[in-house]
Amino acid sequence: MNNQIQITLPDGSIRTFPKGTTGLDIAQSISEGLARNVLAARVNNDVQDATRAIDQDATVQLLTWNDPDGKATFWHSSAHLLAEALESLYPGVKFGIGPAIETGFYYDVDLGGKPFSQDDFKKVEDKMLELARQKEVYARKPVSKAEAIAYFTQKGDEYKLDLIDGLADGTITFYSQGNFTDLCRGPHIPNTGFIKATKLMNVAGAYWRGNEKNKMLTRIYAVTFPKQKELDEYLNRLEEAKKRDHRKLGKEMELFAFSERVGLGLPLWLPKGAMLRERLENFLKRAQVRAGYLPVVTPHIGSKELYVTSGHYEKYGKDSFQPIHTPDAGEEFLLKPMNCPHHCEIYRTKPRSYKDLPLRLAEFGTVYRYEQSGELHGLTRVRGFTQDDAHIFCRPDQVEEEFMNVIDLVIYVLKVLGFNDYSAQISLRDKEDRSKYIGSDELWEKAEGAIIRSAAAKNLPTVIEYGEAAFYGPKLDFMVRDALGRKWQLGTIQVDYNLPERFELEYVGSDNQKHRPVMIHRAPFGSLERFVAILIENTAGHFPLWLSPDQLAVLPISEKYEDYANHVFLELQDQDLRGYVDLRDEKIGKKIRDAEVAKVPFMLVVGEKEQAAGSISVRKKGEGDIGSMPLADFIALAKAEVAKNLAVN
Repeated sequence: MNNQIQITLPDGSIRTFPKGTTGLDIAQSISEGLARNVLAARVNNDVQDATRAIDQDATVQLLTWNDPDGKATFWHSSAHLLAEALESLYPGVKFGIGPAIETGFYYDVDLGGKPFSQDDFKKVEDKMLELARQKEVYARKPVSKAEAIAYFTQKGDEYKLDLIDGLADGTITFYSQGNFTDLCRGPHIPNTGFIKATKLMNVAGAYWRGNEKNKMLTRIYAVTFPKQKELDEYLNRLEEAKKRDHRKLGKEMELFAFSERVGLGLPLWLPKGAMLRERLENFLKRAQVRAGYLPVVTPHIGSKELYVTSGHYEKYGKDSFQPIHTPDAGEEFLLKPMNCPHHCEIYRTKPRSYKDLPLRLAEFGTVYRYEQSGELHGLTRVRGFTQDDAHIFCRPDQVEEEFMNVIDLVIYVLKVLGFNDYSAQISLRDKEDRSKYIGSDELWEKAEGAIIRSAAAKNLPTVIEYGEAAFYGPKLDFMVRDALGRKWQLGTIQVDYNLPERFELEYVGSDNQKHRPVMIHRAPFGSLERFVAILIENTAGHFPLWLSPDQLAVLPISEKYEDYANHVFLELQDQDLRGYVDLRDEKIGKKIRDAEVAKVPFMLVVGEKEQAAGSISVRKKGEGDIGSMPLADFIALAKAEVAKNLAVN
């Protein structure tokens, strides 16, 4: 009988271990340092406890704090530690669910009517650290459904019993640490001693199972770290994020506003914000013209039948605004939720030949989707937003070349706008549940293969996520990290064989036969509103010169020099430089400070000396005085900076 198993590591090396070895054993065979940092193990793509036995040949990746799944395991284990602390401090507490989330974890709890507020955070944090120092092991135990029901019946925890009711016998496990036992699939870190820093972040209400007919539970949000220093850095980043909040800066910089009279989630773009949008749109339009795109414009509404044909109504009808009824019987329209069905109809306006393809149609199209009021958030979650949408109709033999060209365009956009830390997520169908997708397996496999090959040809760093595809096709999503290290999904590219089928799109091939084109959907910005929000926070409102709504402020020292200031400003306007003349009856120091607060890149001070010499005194935001110079020299300096902003190495 063979008691040995073969373990394949991420570098491709294969090692032999005794059957029943654990991820922790494998780590110790590599180095003690690694073993001290291993939180979990991915065994054949299944994340499990680092202390769980491996009984057959397997591919194993050891997960640490630096791995997303390692971090998620750490935070889920911390949720159990929070629950243990609460059970110690609030006898009789009952527990709902306690998952890891992107920034920590939460636990939904029933405190039996006891109040819980930020005043209680410190004692819970202290209890968590006290328990963590005991280095209690997270122990996994499979139990029968009857055992699980008996245990939580004895505890009187109806929430766990509700969860158990939906589980199949033979699939149920408990995890225990110290005096606390929970219903849980795992995985968990080896012991509580890994948790060195804790912070409760917020408390809110949450209906059990998200159903407002159920009881309101207390949701406690928290975060933990393996080092106190990392918690301190995290809290500092949160403080910096508050300063960079696009809602705060957008108001201060007079970029956008919201009005309840207009409607929740419907932004009003103020003059400076409109100029910012216009610059972004023009930047992309110029790039699109160079890449062979043709502009189109489509209505803000469409017949309900259009979206029934595309499949959007079936999939997203409940997330749309209610249909608009006309006086004609049976005639219904929807506020446009997507641009792609309209572009399909543009394609159908005349016969197409293989020589006409690829046809690239681009539109900054505003779409409308009903978001619940509680989910709205500044510009990042709105009910009306503009997509930098384009749809490429091409022959099957053109798909990969066109897809790679779009990758180049998206990367160009990200780099020009300062997003240099990015990766790409290949979003594919769910491996098992195919009910949420349209189209045949054959067409899906073609589309998925085209994306995987194109990304590989461009040497993009990618991860594959199953179940994240659009209902009509797989996609490549660009994930960027901002100045605070936060991850955002921005540009997206999708390959679609299905909408051309549903709209019966055709072209005549070189064989004189009719064929179906393939459709590529792409949006480098995604939602323009969301992109602007992320851009504001990434730059803290300090936009590059080419994008700044006000590139300069001309500041006369007194009213005697207003005519000269206006003359200077007209010269600058003629050179396509934007800004204003500050004619207020204020001291020059205040004018400079106000321009700094407004994040104006250049301040041009003019007085007696400048007027006599036909020059300007230049201050640059963040640098102070850079000297007096002829107006022509400043114009050359500003244009050189704009050119540098728009250059990509």
